Amino acid sequence: MQSTEKLSRRERQFMDIIWERGQASVAEVLEALPDPPGYNTVRALLGVLERKGHLTHTEEDGRYVYLPVAPAHAVAKTALERVVTTFFGGSIERTVMTLLQSRERHLSDDELTRLSALIAEAKESEKAP
Repeated sequence: MQSTEKLSRRERQFMDIIWERGQASVAEVLEALPDPPGYNTVRALLGVLERKGHLTHTEEDGRYVYLPVAPAHAVAKTALERVVTTFFGGSIERTVMTLLQSRERHLSDDELTRLSALIAEAKESEKAP
């Protein structure tokens, strides 16, 4: 799987559209962009993403339909692991503490309950042989 670390803002925007839809043609990407460039620019950038290893394509009714090589969740997991390693010395505890202490984000009671259940589950899995 290729890293999304070196994607430009526009490339990331294209990937997000294709991940959300599962697949997309040039026209569909163009339609989904909030500030679309020309058709040829979109086609060229999709080709760049394919050469970088992020996309593949099939041909349907004479048009290319682009598909992500890796699912968004796999790419997100890799990116998150990189952030935890780079900024938090690999410490999940420090990462979670930073997120929980953020004044910009507040967790609902349901989210806190789910997190507590995940922590309890992690404790149990550590005890298992």
